[in-house]
Amino acid sequence: MSTVITPPLPSVPTDNTKADQADPPEVSLMQLTALDDAEALGQTIPCRAFDPEVFFAETPADVEYAKSLCGTCPVKEACLAGALERREPWGVWGGELFVQGVVVARKRPRGRPRKNEVVA
Repeated sequence: MSTVITPPLPSVPTDNTKADQADPPEVSLMQLTALDDAEALGQTIPCRAFDPEVFFAETPADVEYAKSLCGTCPVKEACLAGALERREPWGVWGGELFVQGVVVARKRPRGRPRKNEVVA
C-alpha cells in the first residue's frame, strides 16, 4: 500500500476590501503579561492544565466544575476582563459563564422545565 502525498493548494488572492474583513480581537498587554508572569512563576493555569472542552461544556454540572477550576487561577481577573472586552460568545472565562456574549449565573439543562418542583 503506497501513500500519496499531495502538495498544498496555492492560496488565491481575493479582492475583499479591509472594510469587509473583521479585525481579530485584540489582546491587551495586561492579559499577556499576567499569563506570562503566572507561567514564569510556575503557577498552574487551569485552562492550560485541563482539557479545554471542560470550559465549553454542555451540562450544568460540567459548567460548575469548570467554574470551580477557575477559582484558584492566578489570572482569573485578567481572563474575565478580556472575555468581557472581546464579548466572548460562550464558555467559562474568569470563573463566569458566558452565553451569547452575556454573563449568566447558571446554565440551564436541556429540555423543557418541570411543571412541578422536584423534592430533593
